[in-house]
Amino acid sequence: MLGGRDARRSAALVLLLGPALLSGCDSLAPASSGRPDTAEAFPRADRPVAPIISTRWSTEEARDRVNEAEEIMDRAGIAPGMTVADIGAGEGYYTVRLATRVGPRGRVLGQDIIAEVIDQLGQRVTRENRDNVSVKLGTPDDPRLPEHSFDRVLMVHMYHEIAEPYAFLWRLYPALKSGGQVVVVDIDRPTEHHGTPPALLRCEFEAIGFRFVGMEGRTAAGGYLARFEPGERRVEPSEIRPCRLARRGRPG
Repeated sequence: MLGGRDARRSAALVLLLGPALLSGCDSLAPASSGRPDTAEAFPRADRPVAPIISTRWSTEEARDRVNEAEEIMDRAGIAPGMTVADIGAGEGYYTVRLATRVGPRGRVLGQDIIAEVIDQLGQRVTRENRDNVSVKLGTPDDPRLPEHSFDRVLMVHMYHEIAEPYAFLWRLYPALKSGGQVVVVDIDRPTEHHGTPPALLRCEFEAIGFRFVGMEGRTAAGGYLARFEPGERRVEPSEIRPCRLARRGRPG
């Protein structure tokens, strides 16, 4: 998955054989339903999942011309000394800029679900001597983040690509520190068109036990920025009430 991307490289398509994305782990072998067996305890998403077709949203030069990363980091409240996860890091546009923002006392984890992408990101981190960055291979239903570790989890233009949102968010929940937040940047359009309607986004997060903090529109990254934090408790998988997608694309 991530930095932002609306179209992923064709090379990544070779690695994707449907909405259940690959990993090298035996535990991801699909169950008879076609889902990862680790997702079977969770509801299915009642919405299409956008295909991952490129590792980049736009060129880094074009994004820097509109001050994208700096604006998003400012709005997300990312400051020196923080620990931040970049989910769906792709080629690392946000990862390396987050590393500069948090400084030597902070830490950044760049995560993606495609092994080839993580390998390339790791090479970039090494090449650029980003000593405060590590990389992590996740799965479609588990970001595989350490518990109680992050001040911010950033998800830019990738939420609509998550094939198992309830399992993914349930396993993400414990990764936040006290006062930590998940920051999502996406576009208000149907998921199959590489966006997420804000009402659907909020419904899926709140189904897990997250609390909606606020939403801002018209970002330099395009679309809106929404913030969530852990609520009173994370619900049990059996308690999750899935968001039903109505005909007009609104959860019901």
